[in-house]
Amino acid sequence: MSRAFLIVIDSVGIGGAPDAGDYFNGKTPDSGANTVGHIAEAVGLSVPVMERLGLGAALRLASGVDDCGFDANPRGAWGAATETSRGKDTPSGHWELAGVPVPWEWHTFPDTHPCFPDDLVAEVCRLAGTDDILGNRHAPGTAIIEEEGERHIETGWPICYTSADSVFQIAAHEEHFGLERLLKLCKDLAPTLHGMNVGRVIARPFVGEPGDFRRTQNRKDFALAPPEPTLCDWVQGAGQPVHAVGKIGDIFSMRGIDEVRKGDDRTLMGHLHDLSGEAADGALVFANFVEFDSLYGHRRDPEGYKGHLEWFDAELGRLIEGLREDDLLIVTADHGNDPTWVGTDHTRERVPVLCHGIGRRELGLLAFSDVAASVAAHLNVPSQGPGTSFL
Repeated sequence: MSRAFLIVIDSVGIGGAPDAGDYFNGKTPDSGANTVGHIAEAVGLSVPVMERLGLGAALRLASGVDDCGFDANPRGAWGAATETSRGKDTPSGHWELAGVPVPWEWHTFPDTHPCFPDDLVAEVCRLAGTDDILGNRHAPGTAIIEEEGERHIETGWPICYTSADSVFQIAAHEEHFGLERLLKLCKDLAPTLHGMNVGRVIARPFVGEPGDFRRTQNRKDFALAPPEPTLCDWVQGAGQPVHAVGKIGDIFSMRGIDEVRKGDDRTLMGHLHDLSGEAADGALVFANFVEFDSLYGHRRDPEGYKGHLEWFDAELGRLIEGLREDDLLIVTADHGNDPTWVGTDHTRERVPVLCHGIGRRELGLLAFSDVAASVAAHLNVPSQGPGTSFL
């Protein structure tokens, strides 16, 4: 029995979302945002493995961009997927790729200072055992640690912040506040936020001293569970193993997951190489690479984004070489985060669907949920979602 490797390269959009005008960075609509196209235009981009799979053709299909110098003769199968969920966030994208479009509007907090309601602040203080919180505004994670970290150490108050996404993030120093205390605070607070339809409560631990604060790899997401069984549940329910690499376990609240492997993106790639040899017949290997988004997209760093894409591309070539002949590999994304765009938030875009293992062909314009249906078909598992297999 063959295996499936589903890799989500977080935020690698290719423009062209038909409803991008309904989504904004500040007062600017996302119409015209194009993560891959604009990186190639601004700083150049050489990703020959993904080009051979069909990245250039998918970019042209999604947004009409045809002047990036990409390989014009792809050898894989390629398409461009459009999201139906009303959001441009991590849970919406991943859940829909796994066959479950989000049926509700996520709750987000206003871009004001303060931005959190008083009763929520009071609950954080009660659970943390503090007199107040710091932050209470929209902010990039690294910036707010630099701005509030010293006062956090002095007062012991947690740093609470958000973004345009449906998130409530708490940053705290691993030594001065305590890592386990931070994780417990987020876990205990999560039911309150989930009851408000806030998608994730995220623990953001950091270390260091004023002027040299650094976030650690001990981040943990406490996510609202998907409303219906996802691809992970379908595969696990059929008695086949599901390996989660990166944030997948958190995003799916550990539902349908047999094993989790975490780390930074380079560590995650090592896990994928290992699983290409270790994963059993019928396995689903579901991976998320987040640093495209967190380190380069939100920080509007096209040079850094380019470098990370080129690193990933080289490693992807090595991974493909280690796959079995009957394995399916799909590389896709959950939303965009154009580093040349205004603001610091995600951008509403179509995403590439690049396949190895099913021959050469154009898949056309797809729905996100078609990815789940196709993986299920490859693994001989009944699909329970609205998607249609392209196999």
